[in-house]
Amino acid sequence: MAMVLGACAGTQVSNTRNSAVAGDTRYGNVLVIFLADSFDARRYLETEIVKKLNERGTSAVRSTSMMDSRTPVNRDTFLAMVDKIKADAVLVTQIADLQSKGEVVDMNPQATYNITPTYYYNVWGVDLTEYKEPQAVNFEHELALATQLYSVDTKNVVWAIESHSRIRQDFDEERKYSVFVDEATAIVRQLARDGMLKK
Repeated sequence: MAMVLGACAGTQVSNTRNSAVAGDTRYGNVLVIFLADSFDARRYLETEIVKKLNERGTSAVRSTSMMDSRTPVNRDTFLAMVDKIKADAVLVTQIADLQSKGEVVDMNPQATYNITPTYYYNVWGVDLTEYKEPQAVNFEHELALATQLYSVDTKNVVWAIESHSRIRQDFDEERKYSVFVDEATAIVRQLARDGMLKK
């Protein structure tokens, strides 16, 4: 997952579906949690979601700001965070599905030439050495993230979506951060559209 989110190129903005809204309550102080194996991936996505929520006037705190990679990822840890920041809602994102398809590509061979004169007029000796690298693999990932908003008061899910991205990851392309921004933008935009945030 860290490779997919941290080394991707050509991402498409997530589209959202299966939005379900319950009740008329709007939330203004949110604890943001991303459940993934990589602490860095968790921190990156949580940071972008918090940033997007703050831009809309909603107070939000990322869970990774109150823990490190050794902190237990369990219910008690997150409940302590809720109490600490007095959150009225918890936004939880996790991986719903990840499908990856690889394509083997040939590498360009590299050659060196060693040219030396001979005893004959205008005749040269040429040694050619060719270095051929192992084949590489380009990947295409289809990533689905499930996001749920829990009410601290009722302890129930009050909103849920599933967001989808198609990510192309070429072996020689620079790692990009844009997928975190795209996912966060899609999630927070749908939260706002469904009237879940205090204005």
